[in-house]
Amino acid sequence: MRRTALILTLAAAFAASAHAQPQFGANQPTSAGAGQTKALSFAGGRIFQATGFGNTFMVTTKAGNVIVDTSLPMNAARHKALLRAVSAGPIRDIILTHSHGDHTGGVSAWKEAGTHVVGQANEVEFRNYQTRLEGFFAARNAAQYNATAGIGRMGGAGANPGNYAAPPLADVLFDKEYRFKLGNLTFDCLAMPGETPDMLNVWIPELKALFIGDNYYASFPNMYTLRGTPPRPALNYVESIDKVLALKPEIVLPSHGVPIVGAENVRKTLTQYRDAILYVHDATVRGMNEGKDVYSLMQSIKLPPELYVGEGYGAISWSVRGIYEGYAGWFDTDPATMYPTAPSQADAELVRVAGGAGPVAARAEALVATDPALALRLTSAALAAEPKNPAALTARQNALEKLLTLSKNSNESGWLHAGLNRVAAARK
Repeated sequence: MRRTALILTLAAAFAASAHAQPQFGANQPTSAGAGQTKALSFAGGRIFQATGFGNTFMVTTKAGNVIVDTSLPMNAARHKALLRAVSAGPIRDIILTHSHGDHTGGVSAWKEAGTHVVGQANEVEFRNYQTRLEGFFAARNAAQYNATAGIGRMGGAGANPGNYAAPPLADVLFDKEYRFKLGNLTFDCLAMPGETPDMLNVWIPELKALFIGDNYYASFPNMYTLRGTPPRPALNYVESIDKVLALKPEIVLPSHGVPIVGAENVRKTLTQYRDAILYVHDATVRGMNEGKDVYSLMQSIKLPPELYVGEGYGAISWSVRGIYEGYAGWFDTDPATMYPTAPSQADAELVRVAGGAGPVAARAEALVATDPALALRLTSAALAAEPKNPAALTARQNALEKLLTLSKNSNESGWLHAGLNRVAAARK
């Protein structure tokens, strides 16, 4: 029951943000596909796509059909209608590239008597992890996707339902590889960790087609997501993409956006993507070994033009910090950070020394036009001392609005909107 409620909360969050966020991936907003009237067709009419923030694919055979990913609950009925218009054959298998809710939300809509659901073995712990932190993620997802449920809090939306409380999803779990035949097609499910530890790719050799899940979309990957995540190791992405390239697919179908079509286009696109990830990883590691701090590296590491793949969803600076802290953890060598004194406590004291929130808010206001990120930091300090200070709230609103006009990243925009919502709540 709790899991169902969480999925519905996330669905509402995605829906609420449909017209508020920039596009990511292949020009794909959260409302992607809403006007689709016919399934897209690929691989000579053997693979069909219903488009959404998460896509649903159907692979047809004379012996029945296979579904790859099932999108969000709010997309399930629409996707099923589009794909059932292509084939009403039995659903033999549902393959989940990973167990994020925008890939698993429609399982119940597609599952029939005798349908097998296939997942990688790490799905069990990954789903337990998501369920274990259900309240934490409900609030953060709502904030990231600009739904009102996230206003004013960063956690505590629900009690821990248990450490191992996730209900089973897949009934076929595998470690490295699981292969089956249906009709005249081979479905080779391969463990490909990247965005999640339970990521799998599906290779159909007869069609030279590969379903890549979320290990590729048309943006630098979300190697660290602002809502919170365990480390997403960069080298996992690199190794998994290398395995894909070794198969020499002629079409690669991501779970967000549109397929990459043509063997040479696949090779060029995925090689650039892999090399971009490796560049950021290696530059971060080199900087760590040179004794540079994480903020210096976040500011200095940029992709060369030939490797720039866009930052509409993931961001290079967040990935740098994710790599750095994934390797080193949270301690930054400053003895002050060993103790449970919060930075906001020190900020409040410094604001008091500076004469109160008023002068700090005035300085923040002066910085909004030229350095809105620094202005935002100053308002955090001012509000730590005086949470209802009108001038600090106004400066914060102006800094957030300025950053929003500059943002081209959907996750960044979601959190800026969440910040504006909190300013409005603080004024009540």
